[in-house]
Amino acid sequence: MTSLPEAAPLATDLRVFLTVIRMGSFAGAALELDQSPAYISKRIKILESTLGTRLLHRSARHIALTDAGLRTQHWAERILEQFDDFMSDLSQVRKAPRGLLHVCSSLGFGRNHVAPAIAELAATYPDLEVRLDVFDRVVDIVAEGFDLEIRVGNDLPGQHMSRRLASNRRVVCATPEYLERCGTPMSLEDLGQHDCLVLKERNSPFGLWRLESAEGEHTVPVNGTLSSNSGEIVLQWALAHRGLLLRSWWDVQPLLAQGRLVQVLHGYSQGADIWAVYPTRLADSAKLRVCVEFLEARLKHLAV
Repeated sequence: MTSLPEAAPLATDLRVFLTVIRMGSFAGAALELDQSPAYISKRIKILESTLGTRLLHRSARHIALTDAGLRTQHWAERILEQFDDFMSDLSQVRKAPRGLLHVCSSLGFGRNHVAPAIAELAATYPDLEVRLDVFDRVVDIVAEGFDLEIRVGNDLPGQHMSRRLASNRRVVCATPEYLERCGTPMSLEDLGQHDCLVLKERNSPFGLWRLESAEGEHTVPVNGTLSSNSGEIVLQWALAHRGLLLRSWWDVQPLLAQGRLVQVLHGYSQGADIWAVYPTRLADSAKLRVCVEFLEARLKHLAV
C-alpha cells in the first residue's frame, strides 16, 4: 500500500515542476522563471521529498519523467488550474459586491434612515443580498453573526473597527406649550425642576444626561413620570407637551424648523455621531466596503 505524503506540496513547487517539463531542462526553467538553476534544483528536491518519490530521471543532456512523475504532472495541472480558479474567484469577491450581508441598527434610526439606504444599495448591486435587523439593545456583532452595525452614539466597542458616516449631536428641546406652562430651563441645575422624558435605549445610562459645553462634559441626573426604551415614543410624548427630551439633531431638526419644538440650553449638547462598526477590514470584503461607502454617501446629509 502506497503511503500518503506527510504534507501537501506547495503550489510554487508544482509550478516549477511543470515549467521544467515544458522547458525540457533545469536551465531552461531557470531562465523562464528568472531564477537560478540551483533554485530550480532545490524546489524539485523539496517536491520529491514532500511526495516521497523520484519524479525525474536526470542526465547531462536531458530529463525524463518517472512513472510517478507522469502521475504528478497530471495532478499538478489539475490542481493548479483549480487553484488559479480559486484565486480568481477570491479576487472577484474582494472586488465585486455579492452574497449575503447581515446588517443591524437601532430601531428608529434603522427604520427611518438605514432601511431606505439599504433598499437603494440592493437596487444598485443586484448580486448583493442584504438582511437588516433592528434592535433596542446592545448587539454583539460577531457572536450574533452580523457583518456590520450602523449605530448612533460615540460609545464605540474597542475590539472592532469603525468609520464615522456623519457627525451628529443630541440637543435638549420641548414644545412651546410645555415651556409656556413650566418655564424655560436656563441652566443644567434647572433640569431637576422639570419633567424630563427619560430614554433607556441600548446601553445608554438610564436617568443621566451627559452633556458637553465649552467648559467640558457634565453628567446631569434627570427624572420624570414618563420613560421608555423607544426614542420614537419619547418624541411622541414630547410633542404631546409632556416634558423635555434629549434627541438627535437628525430627528428633531424638521420639528424645530416647523416651530413644533424649541431648543433650550443652547450651550449644551451630546455628541452622538453616526458610525459603521464592523469586525473585518473593508479591504477584505467588497460587499462590506461597498455598503459602508454607500451608506456614508447616503447619510451625509444628516451631518451637523
